[in-house]
Amino acid sequence: MRIEEGVKLDFKDVLIRPKRSTLASRKDVDISREFTFKWSARRFKGVPIIAANMDGVGTFAMAEAFEKNKNGLTVALHKHYPIKDLLGFFKKNGGKSVWYSIGITDDDQKKLKEFLKSDVQKSGKGIEKLCIDVANGYSEQFVDFVKKIRDLDSGLTIMAGNVVTGEMVEELILCGADVVKVGIGPGSVCTTRKMTGVGYPQLSAIIECADAAHGLGGLICADGGCTVPGDLAKAYGGGADFVMLGGMLAGHDQAEQKIVKEGGTKYVQFYGMSSKDAMTKHKGGVAEYRASEGKSVKISYRGDVAGALQDILGGLRSACTYVGARRLKELSKRTTFIRVTQQINTVFGNE
Repeated sequence: MRIEEGVKLDFKDVLIRPKRSTLASRKDVDISREFTFKWSARRFKGVPIIAANMDGVGTFAMAEAFEKNKNGLTVALHKHYPIKDLLGFFKKNGGKSVWYSIGITDDDQKKLKEFLKSDVQKSGKGIEKLCIDVANGYSEQFVDFVKKIRDLDSGLTIMAGNVVTGEMVEELILCGADVVKVGIGPGSVCTTRKMTGVGYPQLSAIIECADAAHGLGGLICADGGCTVPGDLAKAYGGGADFVMLGGMLAGHDQAEQKIVKEGGTKYVQFYGMSSKDAMTKHKGGVAEYRASEGKSVKISYRGDVAGALQDILGGLRSACTYVGARRLKELSKRTTFIRVTQQINTVFGNE
């Protein structure tokens, strides 16, 4: 047993210190990024925000709404669409705005191989970006799987995770990941920290993992923990290349979930993908050797996601003006974090 004495920080523990700026307006800020992925050599240009591969978030409808937004946002589709539906979506829309998501089960591999052999893939409208997603990215089996998929198709852009420490980021990048997904336990409907005692404060994880990834020419995606637009600014300020959002995008028209009405108020059910609800829906229940590590909550129906995107993108542009970052790429260089004990004045509530 050992104890690390250094303080690790979450988004709530810091604010970004403002700096002099020559920017006259938020309109002058470019919040898009351009990347060439290390292994696939494919290029990305757009706002580096990804909708999480969760029921109610990583949906076909969300992908179509993001495409309509025209900012280059992408969606990680959840893992549970049937192959027929996936082929139909890609045939219609192509693969530029989505990440195809898989786990490491035999069924996941079989479905991926079937897609890669399909006429849709051969037509050039198939999978370009692949998200290999597991709760615990520290297993040797997971590392071997990433290697296997890289060998299967060298042209796929691979995002793999989740991990929270630099040495594992380095291993995954060296094994073929272009982007490493960072975050264990920070999600709004994740109970991993409660059930296992395992985790890492998200801002420190981002800072440390970004340093490790960038040294090898790789990238990271900060997954989880953002509750307000300012948290995205902190994630990018800490070195994140992409930010993945779940709860901030849940509850909208694009959720593809049933809207229920109680006492005149509309709600949508939102649950973690390791929750009892998710495992019952997709796997027939919680296996006897494990426990649920997610929760299910009712959230107020929020209407079209376009309004949420305006708030998120507008807040990010504004953050850049406060520190004089003309482009999102400059935000990490212009960011100085200050430790705080209070974020906002809550006398009239938390809104």
